[in-house]
Amino acid sequence: MEELINADYKDWLVEIKSKIRSSQIKAAIAVNSALIQFYWDLGKMITEKQAQTQWGDGLLMQLSHDLKREFPEMKGLSYRNLNYARQFYQFYKDAIVQQVVAQIPWGHNILIISKLKNLEEAQFYLQQTIENNWSRDVLGLQIKSNLYNRKGKSVTNFKQTLPKPFSDLAQQTLNDPYIFDFLTLTTKAREKDIENQLIRHITQFLLELGKGFAFIGQQYHLEVAEEDYYLDLLFYNVPLKCYVVIELKNTKFIPEYAGKLNFYLSVVDDLLKKADDRPTIGMLLCRDKNNIAVEYALRDMSKPMGVSEFQFTEILPENIKSSLPSVEELENELKNLK
Repeated sequence: MEELINADYKDWLVEIKSKIRSSQIKAAIAVNSALIQFYWDLGKMITEKQAQTQWGDGLLMQLSHDLKREFPEMKGLSYRNLNYARQFYQFYKDAIVQQVVAQIPWGHNILIISKLKNLEEAQFYLQQTIENNWSRDVLGLQIKSNLYNRKGKSVTNFKQTLPKPFSDLAQQTLNDPYIFDFLTLTTKAREKDIENQLIRHITQFLLELGKGFAFIGQQYHLEVAEEDYYLDLLFYNVPLKCYVVIELKNTKFIPEYAGKLNFYLSVVDDLLKKADDRPTIGMLLCRDKNNIAVEYALRDMSKPMGVSEFQFTEILPENIKSSLPSVEELENELKNLK
């Protein structure tokens, strides 16, 4: 790195060290906004210096070495982290997001700039992280499950059945599809089996449903004209201030499902809904659907409802498992091929 050990670099290094001291980053290391601002400034200084000179990544190696020697007690000065600082600045430099990114930890920011290429998508996850107080692991799961492209995508009739802006808020509450990868079931599992596993994993279920869902009951009993009816799952959504009825169908959507759900919503509005509650919303979760058929089925329904697909991890039935070759059989086949 001899080419870096010159007067220009030494002057610039003094400027970097002065920046660290003047921002009092050592004292403010636990204050997230100060730390994020420091990494932003550092990334900007590195980007600008590399643009002005012919110094490549060797600059980061030398800078890391010099800074760690000057500030041995300070973390975050490794080559890798300096590279993240540069990447962080370059990712956001053309967007007005400094106040937003400063509200989440540095580890969350690293995850976003490492996994995403689209600025609009990054801003979505930034906002969702702040609103939902996601941990880094939860943020990673939401990025992996592609929440950005699922949020608000359920086929609904909310525009026809709910006033604005409540209809828009309700639309953004429903996803399509829902990813229940914490469930392991066969393709032919009964709806009751799916219900039971969802309740058994209620924390993950609520996380996938989104912010504000409070679980009320499974197979919730309603009596109408001396007849018994049971809702698969009943929730209350606090931000929407309404009941939410969820019906599970481990089959492809058929129009009859919408009619039954419309009936349930009418009953809940009459028997459970309070005067200050908003209209009850229905969610049909099916394994498959045709969006055009769903739109026709919902068009003339009087109650607000949406239809989404759901996915879970499928396990092979025993009769199929038994027909698959074992590891030993595969090894013997390979030996015979030699």
